[in-house]
Amino acid sequence: MGKGQQKAGTLFEADFSLLDGVKPNVIIFKQQYVAAPLVMLKLHPDGRLLPMVIQLQPPCHGCPPTCAFLPSDPPMAWLLAKTWVRSSDFQLHQLQSHLPRGHLMAEVIAVATMRSLPSLHPIYKLLIPHFCSTMEINFLARSSLVSEWGIFDLVVSTGSGGHVDILQRATACLTYRSLCPPDDLADRGLLDVKSSLYGRDALRLWRIISRYVEGMVGLFYKSDEAVKDDPELQAWCREVTETGLQGAQDRGFPISLESRAQLCHFVTMCIFTCTGQHASAHQGQLDWYSWIPNGPCTMRKSPPTSKDVTEKDIVDSLPNLHQARMQKTFTKFLGRHQPVMVALRQHKEVYFSGPGPQTVLKRFQEELAAMDKEIEVQNEGLDLPYEYLRPSLVESSVTI
Repeated sequence: MGKGQQKAGTLFEADFSLLDGVKPNVIIFKQQYVAAPLVMLKLHPDGRLLPMVIQLQPPCHGCPPTCAFLPSDPPMAWLLAKTWVRSSDFQLHQLQSHLPRGHLMAEVIAVATMRSLPSLHPIYKLLIPHFCSTMEINFLARSSLVSEWGIFDLVVSTGSGGHVDILQRATACLTYRSLCPPDDLADRGLLDVKSSLYGRDALRLWRIISRYVEGMVGLFYKSDEAVKDDPELQAWCREVTETGLQGAQDRGFPISLESRAQLCHFVTMCIFTCTGQHASAHQGQLDWYSWIPNGPCTMRKSPPTSKDVTEKDIVDSLPNLHQARMQKTFTKFLGRHQPVMVALRQHKEVYFSGPGPQTVLKRFQEELAAMDKEIEVQNEGLDLPYEYLRPSLVESSVTI
């Protein structure tokens, strides 16, 4: 049955092995706990992707077999297992999906652009609107979120060094393909999963940005030779891959740009990372983490080794009152909408003159408006609307 389901594309795996071996935090002399679950999910005919088995710790040589939790188990045991998965997901969401792939990748692109491209360069003009306030918010993250005695050290189970270890692991496995939704979704087998609302909207937004980039690049680069012969462009590409990402060519990042198509793909990745990719990880924080059991920032008891679980076991595992209050506070701060939010390509600054660029920009804005309306209509048929990649709600840069 398993092989048949795999071939049919109905079995999926949520792998949290990045957390394996991470040293858990000690908060006010109290030991906290971290798990590295493995979750198998099944895609049902109605489109729902539901967990079918949860293993909270990876197998360990010389240790007893780990317990596998099933939906048919006692309700409290299954609930606690799912809560543990959500706590692990909190760690990877913040330390893999949000900070490195959103904030820090945007900073790499921004610094490389300002170091390597003059302000009159067309690629500089194309990218500069997507760097507004990024350095400022990343400085705040380094000084108050992941710093010594920052939020992670104070209330999160991976704080006091474990979070730094996870950031290093996440950065080491960051690939070029994973930042490009058509490749990323294909690699994960999610291209045809209709219930993947992120996949649906990410592909649509990527294609709109790609057409916009192709239009702009076509105005300034008439041939592949023009791309190859631009020394500033080549220096910018090397700056991103070799300096900013510390030699990431072995993870698929280019060190040179050989054609207009390759340039367009790279620039599309840069813009999508600073806009849609960050928005998809940022905007859901308040929705999903303000209810503490749905994404506990820490767990105060070790993962269960049996299915004899009571309600008290669950309550004692969840963050205490102080930790829960802190999670609510920083989740509200991180998940809030900016008082003056500039949506994707709605900035007032004019970087390009002439009818050609203005025509391309106008077409881009029209496509974004059409996508916004389509998502509004589609959301009317959903019990839980998905708006994290709705263009009118996607910020033009990483600002929070």
